[in-house]
Amino acid sequence: MTYALPVCAGRHASRSLVLCTAAAAVFSATCSHAATLDFDHVFSTRGEPAATHFQATYLTGGLEHHVEVWRDGDRRIRRRTDDKAESFAIRQPGSPDYHLSMLDLGRKLRTDIDRDNLYRIGQFTDWFDLGHGLRHPQGSYRLVPAATPHGAARGIGACEWIALVQGAQTTHVCWSTTAKLPLLIQAADGRTVWRVTSVDHKPIANKVFVIHDEGFIRNDANADIERD
Repeated sequence: MTYALPVCAGRHASRSLVLCTAAAAVFSATCSHAATLDFDHVFSTRGEPAATHFQATYLTGGLEHHVEVWRDGDRRIRRRTDDKAESFAIRQPGSPDYHLSMLDLGRKLRTDIDRDNLYRIGQFTDWFDLGHGLRHPQGSYRLVPAATPHGAARGIGACEWIALVQGAQTTHVCWSTTAKLPLLIQAADGRTVWRVTSVDHKPIANKVFVIHDEGFIRNDANADIERD
């Protein structure tokens, strides 16, 4: 299952963010648990590059979308979706907490929220979800090393296929242990719902993470949530 990253704003952004942050990552799965293979082990970020910049296409609602992501280690993330929405996340290295700024480029709206308040409204989006193209499974799950599935697209680099199983439904993820990204995701119906089209690990200039919100309406979702 794939998602875009919409931007929510306005006085009641705390409620709309339930939908907004469900899109912070492009894939989620609920599967049955395996004792020897867990998500953090299989999709490990240990030894990931200090900087990663990638572009990908994904399907949602029958439409193809484009996302570009800049990942500065465990400090900063920027995502741009369809040239319509951007999000910027920043945190102290190693901390689970982060601050998220989301921009609707068309309507010139900016919404700011902290991780704790995302959790308060039931959106359990973590740092990995934002920067790696996968959302942590909720509930029980099962991960199984797999052969290349029938009809699979060709990835831009070497990756290892993993099956994520939910009942009778299986989704395949081809994980790059070098880039620490899913280069391909194939849905149970055989469609390629996520494909990385380019990736590099060149140092990222600080200006990439500067938020340009001149003339934007600003919404403090933290204040809205705390007033609810």
